[in-house]
Amino acid sequence: MTNWKKAPYTRDDVEITDRETLYKNFFRAEKLTLKHKLFQGGWTDPMSRELFRRGPAVGVLLYDPERDLIGLVEQFRAGALDDPQGPWCLEIVAGMIEEGETPEDVARRESVEEAGVEPQHLEYIGSYFPSPGACDEKMHVLCSLVDLGQAGGIHGLDEENEDIKVHVIPALEAFECLYKGRFNNAAVLICLQWLQLNRERLKQG
Repeated sequence: MTNWKKAPYTRDDVEITDRETLYKNFFRAEKLTLKHKLFQGGWTDPMSRELFRRGPAVGVLLYDPERDLIGLVEQFRAGALDDPQGPWCLEIVAGMIEEGETPEDVARRESVEEAGVEPQHLEYIGSYFPSPGACDEKMHVLCSLVDLGQAGGIHGLDEENEDIKVHVIPALEAFECLYKGRFNNAAVLICLQWLQLNRERLKQG
């Protein structure tokens, strides 16, 4: 049986021989020439890989345990332009980590900016790479316990062209739609599945 619990190699087992910046603006794209160690020993031949540099991000599931309500945001996403149900996606609150910030700092900031609510308690869910074959983004996801009694409306920063609508949804109603296509991004699926497992504990305080 293989030892799958520990990665066999580290960053030291990859050799980058060339790095070219293809595009640089709000995000950055690079072309790397590299080689890496093989599972059976030795090294690969040199290869080219394009890498989208996005950086670390935070996603926050808003949950009101007293009322058993979930807060989700809906906004236009260019990456979903060709999706059959349209490019407006239901998501958790999210934002990029700036220099000097922790995931918890971002969770608090974005909860106010995107949904107009103040976190009362934050619980770390985990982290993952949404698309490691081509992008370096690492997403940290948290659950924020909030009061959603008066939540709703349109939010976001004008200078960032944000047009964000807040939806407050009964938890059971969201769970019923979990696998019916309305939720089409990894962060919201992961968080709702986590909430299914932890909801009763959170409701008990």
